This record gives sequence, C-alpha cells and structure tokens, in this order.
Amino acid sequence: MASYYYGMSGHSHWSGIKHKKGAKDAKRGVIFSKLLNAVSAAAKSELNPQFNPRLRTAIETARGANVPNENIERAIKKAAEKLDNLEELIMEAYGPGGAAIIIYAITDSHNRTIAEIKKMILDVNCKWAEPGSVRWAFEAPRPGENSWIAKFSQELNTEDKEKLLLAIKELQDHNDVQAIYTNAN
Repeated sequence: MASYYYGMSGHSHWSGIKHKKGAKDAKRGVIFSKLLNAVSAAAKSELNPQFNPRLRTAIETARGANVPNENIERAIKKAAEKLDNLEELIMEAYGPGGAAIIIYAITDSHNRTIAEIKKMILDVNCKWAEPGSVRWAFEAPRPGENSWIAKFSQELNTEDKEKLLLAIKELQDHNDVQAIYTNAN
C-alpha cells in the first residue's frame, strides 16, 4: 500500500502567499501614509505645485513610489479644505558618540508623537535634546525644503556607528517620522 504526503493540514501555497502579500501591503501602506502626509503638509501654504516647489517635490516622490494619483489629489484637497490638522515637528537628540540627530515628523497629534519619539530615543540609548541645542551642527533648510545638511561631521567608532544605525532604523519605523538627519560620518 502506497502512502502519499500532501503537506501539513491547513497549510497551502496560497496561505504562504497571502501572509507575504499582507506583510508587503502593510509596509507599502506605511510608506504611502508618510508620503501623503508630506503632500498634505506641503500643500498647506500653496495648492499649486507650479508655485510650490516643496509640494511639487512631494508629489514627484509619491508618484515615484507608485502612490495612486487619486490618493495624491485627495491629500491636496484635504489640505485645501483644512480637514487635516497635520503639524510638522522638528525634534532633536544626541546619539551614540555625541552624534547630533534631527528628526523631522508630520503628525496629527503633537503630544502623542513627541512622547513616543522621546521613549524610542531613550530605548535606543540616545539623549533627548531641547529645541535648538542640536541645530548648531546643521545648516537650516532653504525655504520650501526640509533637508538639514551637517556643517560639522562627527567621527564615530565602529560600535557607536552600529548603535546609531540601529537607533535610526527604529526611529524610521515610526509612522509619523518623515526623515532623520545626523552629522555622523
């Protein structure tokens, strides 16, 4: 009598695909959410991308990530109708080896985001810094931009570099965090 093995009960090829697709869709949803928040925040000052370079850049970035045009238009419309209460935050911290860190976030809840970011910073052995205490190490962004460029680079040893990269990865996983800038080499 021949016996046949059909695999584990309840597990199928489709089940594996479904779980992988679900995880991929969740990651894409977080990215889309961040990009659309950036579009809405940029649209607050001027709705026409021809006159708003920051909005134009945000739209191009969203399109580059395959965000549907309808979603982009909805984000702009939301900003035009003042339906969102998004706020831009710039938070500062010191990382391993004294590296200066600037965290740029867009949030609908100022207090929640700051509390969560503060906790994350402490959990990855960084220090929360008061506003203005880290900015000296960076050139402020030009009008319509958000890019902070380091004036002075900070040399880190291998161990501190690894710790800083871990801290940056943890912070980037937060839904409200748009960008992280550091002066570390």
